[in-house]
Amino acid sequence: MGVQSKPTPIRPWGRATAGAAGAVFANALVYPLDLVKTKLQVQVKQTDPSKAASGEPHYSSTWDAVSRIAAAEGISGLYGGMSGALIGVASTNFAYFYWYSVVRALYIKHNKAQGNPGTAVELSLGALAGALAQLFTIPVAVITTRQQTQKKEDRKGIFDTAREVIGGEDGVSGLWRGLKASLVLVVNPAITYGAYERLKNVVFPGKTSLRPWEAFVLGAMSKSLATIVTQPLIVAKVGLQSRPPAVRQGKPFKSFVEVMRFIVENEGALSLFKGIGPQLLKGLLVQGILMMTKERCVLATCQMPMNPNSSQHNQAKKAHRNGIKKPKTSRYPSLNGTDPKFRRNHRHALHGTAKALKEFKEGKRETA
Repeated sequence: MGVQSKPTPIRPWGRATAGAAGAVFANALVYPLDLVKTKLQVQVKQTDPSKAASGEPHYSSTWDAVSRIAAAEGISGLYGGMSGALIGVASTNFAYFYWYSVVRALYIKHNKAQGNPGTAVELSLGALAGALAQLFTIPVAVITTRQQTQKKEDRKGIFDTAREVIGGEDGVSGLWRGLKASLVLVVNPAITYGAYERLKNVVFPGKTSLRPWEAFVLGAMSKSLATIVTQPLIVAKVGLQSRPPAVRQGKPFKSFVEVMRFIVENEGALSLFKGIGPQLLKGLLVQGILMMTKERCVLATCQMPMNPNSSQHNQAKKAHRNGIKKPKTSRYPSLNGTDPKFRRNHRHALHGTAKALKEFKEGKRETA
């Protein structure tokens, strides 16, 4: 009877690759929403109509932003800064899924408790993984935000934008603007993936792989919860990483608390949730597609053999086809690699034993 195949345990780099691939695919599909929500989050609410002629466009809604950007810059304007954004998405998600898999595996290995980690532990592991990922990938996020908030004629390439950021008053450290806000915002993916893991265990207990629609629904639900909770911090982070508004006369913000205070004083507390429409829509689609793609990639990777001979499927037939050979055995173990003096003494001992047996048979000795 054939041996039952067992799923190959996927390693952290495999989960990271699957997560990054899903994130890039999902964000490429909904990138215009990402661009629009960024523009909505950085614009300052106009209370004086005379400032409307300042050259800075002001959008009243998601559809207004999409239609006006497409009319002014063409369809390509909705994809401005996309290359940098996708690089940032790939690097951030690869780093996050890698570190999340590593810290979760280490926790399960060293924790003797049975079963899956609890909700608090899942959130803590997600926050730790997110913090490690942000330390390495935030410069790409700063460059992407700067590109998305620039006009088409002012928009530059990735490296030119990086040089522009470094040339500012913060120098090289300007590439890490908003790091504190980003470290606080690790609760967003922590809530997302922590809630996803818990919902997966509650709604689909015992299932190791989900159907596409199941992964999509769980991903959308978990991301919506995380977005609503952290939207004010998201708005503050975007404000830190973009150019300062015209009313500040080029003076950049120093902290995300200062950004939030500026928004509340000039636009009201509800403006801390500006852009939440496209943010939620983007989150629903991206996280749903991401988790759906990731589950498919993980499943494909688990089922893919490492080499043609590693599959456990139909081993009995393969054994007969290749010939069932008796394993080679030796009467005496090999002495290759043993000490030369031992081999010499062993040879002399065998010679002495053979001589004694011969003399015993000839009656020259009473005992062998």
